Amino acid sequence: MSRTIKRIAVMTSGGDAQGMNAAVRAVIRTGIALGVEMYAIREGYQGLVENHITKMVWDDVSSILERGGTTIGTARCRKFQEHEGMLQAAANLVKNGIANMVIIGGDGSLSGADELREKWPELLKELVKNNIISTTERQKCRELKIVGMVGSIDNDMADTDMTIGADSALHRITEAIDSLSSTAHSHQRIFVVEVMGRHCGYLALMSGVATGAGAVFVPEFPPKDGWEQNLCEILLAARNAGRRDSIIIVAEGAVDRQGKRITSNDVKSALDAGMGTESRITILGHVQRGGSPSAYDRYLGTVSGVDAVRKLLADNTSNESSLVIMRDNRIKTVSLMAAVKKNHAVTDALNNLQFINASIMRGTGWRTMARIFRTLCLAIPSENPHGSRVAVITSGWPAPGMNSAVRTAVRIGMDQGHTMLGIRNGMEGLIEGDIFEFDWMEVEEWNSDGGSRLGANRKMPENSDFYSIACQLEKHRIQGMLIVGGWPGYESARRIELKRREFPGFNIPIVCIPASINNNLPGSELAIGADTALNTIVEAVDKIKHSADNGHRAFIVEVMGRYCGYLALMSGLATGAEFIYLHEQGVTLDMLRKHVKRLTTGFNRKRRSIALIIRNENANHIYSTDFIRALFEEEGGDAFDVRKAILGPMQQGGSPSPFDRVQATRLAYEGITRLLRNIKSDSTSCSFIGQHGGKIKSYNIRDLEQLVSAEFQRPRNQWWEKLIDIVTMLAIRPDGM
Repeated sequence: MSRTIKRIAVMTSGGDAQGMNAAVRAVIRTGIALGVEMYAIREGYQGLVENHITKMVWDDVSSILERGGTTIGTARCRKFQEHEGMLQAAANLVKNGIANMVIIGGDGSLSGADELREKWPELLKELVKNNIISTTERQKCRELKIVGMVGSIDNDMADTDMTIGADSALHRITEAIDSLSSTAHSHQRIFVVEVMGRHCGYLALMSGVATGAGAVFVPEFPPKDGWEQNLCEILLAARNAGRRDSIIIVAEGAVDRQGKRITSNDVKSALDAGMGTESRITILGHVQRGGSPSAYDRYLGTVSGVDAVRKLLADNTSNESSLVIMRDNRIKTVSLMAAVKKNHAVTDALNNLQFINASIMRGTGWRTMARIFRTLCLAIPSENPHGSRVAVITSGWPAPGMNSAVRTAVRIGMDQGHTMLGIRNGMEGLIEGDIFEFDWMEVEEWNSDGGSRLGANRKMPENSDFYSIACQLEKHRIQGMLIVGGWPGYESARRIELKRREFPGFNIPIVCIPASINNNLPGSELAIGADTALNTIVEAVDKIKHSADNGHRAFIVEVMGRYCGYLALMSGLATGAEFIYLHEQGVTLDMLRKHVKRLTTGFNRKRRSIALIIRNENANHIYSTDFIRALFEEEGGDAFDVRKAILGPMQQGGSPSPFDRVQATRLAYEGITRLLRNIKSDSTSCSFIGQHGGKIKSYNIRDLEQLVSAEFQRPRNQWWEKLIDIVTMLAIRPDGM
């Protein structure tokens, strides 16, 4: 049973963050779809005090998904922090009949909303006493309900894995550093890059991992005393090893162990004095907040906004403010103030120089990435001879992020004293013996490269191939193999395991790491490469939509995915597609007939000027993209014309996104660690790993049959299919036109 709510207001406050518009759109359209009157409080708390509260209709949030910032505005307001300002804010809400609010902002904005909720009864009592509101108005708004969402590029809120805007900011930083790296490489120069992160080093650390930076300075891990000399020694060693450029990333809140600020100027001065060269400073500043939001931020803002409205409408006797968070790849709600208090505890620990406690409160994943980075940025591997010989191979279609995975595996393995071997050209290379030994610096600049530097193909071993593989394993004394790739890699590992009785040399441990833009691999909710492909699609669709202007045009965009609809569904969610055709749902003629009728009615009534349809490449072998285009064009008559766009291999190319680089790094670390552990324990386990529910798990290769649909080569259970109803609800107005 749901609460009876007639009106809900949404407000963005504090610093803007990419993805806020997706959240605003989701809140307003979800409310309207569920029969609620929706309002926007413009200009944040200032608008709340000055009564800039306006009723919103469906079309007010059209075409805002791809826009950065917040279309309803944000502003800080000192007056709200005073009693008179808060009293005026309460009066404005009551006069508008609003007692339910969704707040999108940082911990300060969220704390302010909760303070208003806590003081609400006394404020209303005072307003009645002063004859500003009536007792009837007071009764209708006797309690204020608050649900918050975290909009912050710093990713600095406790209890949530990601905040709205952080992924987009990481995109801006990574793009900038990639560009700087090319000029730094040309001139053998050092760049000091300052990024945001006043109390949280997330952006600095993750951009350091993503770009292969030489060093990072973050608040949680202050350098040892004498860091100036140590930094110069590290960079000189790297230069002597062959590194032509060095990028040093400094979070704006970086400090030393005494709590003294370490600025980008401090780092530059240390480098110039210790290395005798002139380094350059680049302060990225507010460019990190700007630009179109990434696909992930559109997704996060959307699903958070939907959940926020549902939370308000749920029957809940508690008046405690709630916070919508993302944890373990799932949307959840927690106590708003409990999360804020945890956040303050981290800040207090940093201020009190309790850096270990602060890093522990950030989570185990945070500390793991910091440890991985310390290894990856070394100029030479540690002297730690173990002597195992491990091969790395990429298999299947190339996926952005494969190179990051190989780079990580090679350096982690070499740092522990193992000989790391590369196999060129996938399984064909293994069969033919195209195998070489990696050098530490060989993978130095692989992070930003798309595709696979090792080369990959869809070849899988069969017949006499197994004898050739056995010979190559013996010849090169390979004791374990790491396979980075998609279905061909998984199937190759399975076939090799099945042949162990015939070929004893196959009794070595094998670990497969998921890399496929289709995101169709079992045991992994997010495969390496899928995020890059999704962002490529979203960027292309944004441009396609802009080309329409007011041309009364419907676009049908065909995307990859084989029989998995992940790319189609998520790109449709991120771009506001009206209809999405997936193989999982099926496509029928009756469905197409209803859709073309709905579009025709909408265009004829001039309630739309553009329509977007996303089709998975294998949605239906009869109702192809050409068939749907012809059908819609014929049945639509003069109401609209139809254009198709088949994005094709461009979805596989390009520089990997920051998420794919970081994801590849983490999965490769886990994969090589498990493989080396198996070698040490003489285990011959053949397995694949993946991130599921926020945790990295391992599965026996024999589990493939139980986890997948063999006919369609996709997991039997796909977490994202639950989002289909959300896409439809937000794209199709309640009257169906």
